[in-house]
Amino acid sequence: MTGARQPWIHSATADGLFILLPPLVATAVAAWVGARAPGTEVPVWAWAVLIVGIDVAHVYGTLFRTYLDPDALRRRPMLYTLAPVLGWVAGVLLYSAGRMAFWRALAYLATFHFVRQQYGFMRIYARRDGVRPRAHRTLDAAAIYAATLYPLIYWHAHLPRRFQWFVVGDFVALPAICAPIAGAGFLIILLAYTVTELRAVAAQRTINLPKNLLLLGTLVSWYVGIVVLNGDLTFTVTNVVSHGVPYLALIWIFGHQEITRAPAAGAAQVRPRVCFTRLGIPLFCAFLIGLAYVEEGLWDGLVWRDHAALFPLFQTCSRVSDRATLTWLVPLLALPQITHYVLDGFIWRLHGKEQEWRAIVFGSPAAR
Repeated sequence: MTGARQPWIHSATADGLFILLPPLVATAVAAWVGARAPGTEVPVWAWAVLIVGIDVAHVYGTLFRTYLDPDALRRRPMLYTLAPVLGWVAGVLLYSAGRMAFWRALAYLATFHFVRQQYGFMRIYARRDGVRPRAHRTLDAAAIYAATLYPLIYWHAHLPRRFQWFVVGDFVALPAICAPIAGAGFLIILLAYTVTELRAVAAQRTINLPKNLLLLGTLVSWYVGIVVLNGDLTFTVTNVVSHGVPYLALIWIFGHQEITRAPAAGAAQVRPRVCFTRLGIPLFCAFLIGLAYVEEGLWDGLVWRDHAALFPLFQTCSRVSDRATLTWLVPLLALPQITHYVLDGFIWRLHGKEQEWRAIVFGSPAAR
């Protein structure tokens, strides 16, 4: 049943360990925590690992596909110049309108980014399903959107929860009736997807393993982390691990494939090359975590002051309370995230100006 060549991004082992399994493992850990200590807040050590080591670190992974790639800079100089400039200006204007206006806009931009990443992975893993009817491909998209949007609608319809995206109140409450209506659509879409997949398996005698494992991981992690459990730690585990680890894996796979296939693909070599060798993985992680630590240290020293033990060097900074200063400072500190959200809408497109990444990652056009 699975004898046909599977549409892995790198390999069954790499995809399985770092893209497909993390959501399932994170959900299992969250369920274990939720059963023993429901509603637990994120302890300092877990915050350091999850937020600094994964969540913020993955944001800086985009650097390898953009500002650290001379070829990319030459192709789209206007995009890479305007994205941070306009992002900061928009952030200042929003913060000027009110602190919550800024955080709410950033929360919804982040949510959109998280949802679209799952859709992007679905498109990648379904890239060899082109012979299937268009309606089947539409159903793939509907299923991945249902797996992410229903938990979000449930969240909005059951505010307040014991967790939030960035700050308390960053999501706008929806009427409670929205949850069961969305739930009905959620079940109908998943049922239609399951029936369609079973029919395709029966007809073709093969199953697209990574695509279906991706949907399963997305469904389980989002549903359990948001709907079933109601805790800060459990949400953070499922949310951060399910999103950040696969993204970091995709960045590393791209870099690794570029330094091995660059001559054939006609692309510039990634800099620094050593980060994308197997022995260079610790350096890859250390580089990103180092940048994340500095950013979070600045946040803690200048704005939050809630993890002093983790950032002792930054406690010498004077905490900023002046509204006028915060108006430009907070968007500046958030600029790596804003730029990451914006640029990721361009650099991983399967079609258009940035599609050459497919030849680097997947090799020959037939493998795309």
